[in-house]
Amino acid sequence: MASNENENGADTAGMKAAAAAADLAEEQGLLFADDVSPLPSDTGYRGPTACNAAGITYRQLDYWARTGLVEPSVRGAAGSGSQRLYSFRDILILKVVKRLLDAGISLQQIRTATAHLRERGTDDLTRVTLMSDGASVYECTSNDEVIDLLQGGQGVFGIAIGGVWREIEGTLAELPSERTAEQAAPSANDELAARRAARQTG
Repeated sequence: MASNENENGADTAGMKAAAAAADLAEEQGLLFADDVSPLPSDTGYRGPTACNAAGITYRQLDYWARTGLVEPSVRGAAGSGSQRLYSFRDILILKVVKRLLDAGISLQQIRTATAHLRERGTDDLTRVTLMSDGASVYECTSNDEVIDLLQGGQGVFGIAIGGVWREIEGTLAELPSERTAEQAAPSANDELAARRAARQTG
């Protein structure tokens, strides 16, 4: 009889801990929501704009690009006078790196986490919450995983990628962007092809 009571007590305590972990995750915005807009087109953002949106210094941006932590995917720096251009996704990862650094995560762990994020399809990114216990970084792709980590004490803090996505969207809406030369002006070949196609259909 006593063992049954003990088991019931343990079950109740476990359920309370899970409910508390779920409440904490909800408060911190770590659970998954579907209200994220589609990935913006790969318009390029210059270094100062990327720094502003990610909340980092230009020195950090430059160092991370040179060491391969977060490189600009729209246009890299090629010789003097050329401007690096960062995509929305690049800036998203820059902000995640900044949050992890602020939480005291080692650069080695951050490199591993960002490599995982880069490998993911863009649709998957908003379904990821990164959790950390201050030493390791865990990737959660469901609410249950987030709650389990919080309950087990491994989730000292978390970053919901969807939340970071919305923050950056709001900031970038007020900042300048630019299109690359290739995007801005179609090549002569493209124009010729378009004319030929128009003549054939006309």
